[in-house]
Amino acid sequence: MNVYAQFRTYLVCLLLALPLGNALADEDAAKYAETIGLFKNAGESGSFFNNSYGYAVFPTIGKGGIGIGGAYGKGRVYAGGKYVGNTSMTQLSIGFQLGGQGFSQIIFFEDKRAFDEFTSGNFEFSADATAVAITAAATASASTTGNSAGASGGKKDATTKGSYHKGMATFTVVKGGLMYEAVLAGQKFSYTPL
Repeated sequence: MNVYAQFRTYLVCLLLALPLGNALADEDAAKYAETIGLFKNAGESGSFFNNSYGYAVFPTIGKGGIGIGGAYGKGRVYAGGKYVGNTSMTQLSIGFQLGGQGFSQIIFFEDKRAFDEFTSGNFEFSADATAVAITAAATASASTTGNSAGASGGKKDATTKGSYHKGMATFTVVKGGLMYEAVLAGQKFSYTPL
């Protein structure tokens, strides 16, 4: 096959792949829009969109463990309502735990200082950070510490109570699964700007 034929074959393959790439990007954007919509319509977390500098949203974080556990999820970071970068969350925990679970999470940044702290490259929640669970089942496992978190009856009619702690407020919604744990583990985040 000559160079021209190879180039033509490569070009045809590239052109055929573009619609697939656009379809995946559209599906990805829809997933984030749906998750943001869920938090906008879920009790008090909705009011944070109007008074925060920005937020990081994770459509799905998978978590599981038997004695030793872990969690991972990919997300997007927004400032002033605009998509500004990508983030990922990892969590390693050791202790009494069993099962698996999927949940969505959003972290609101009260001001530029909190936003800059999160987007500095590698951020980890301190031991006193808590997450407010938007479904009653999430209360025990969604918290990043042993502090109590408010809860509600369901995703659509949530009456959560949340506030900023050190410039950040975190809310979670359990998507499915069952996990029992009696372990405190911090979440670590990485950030890559667009």
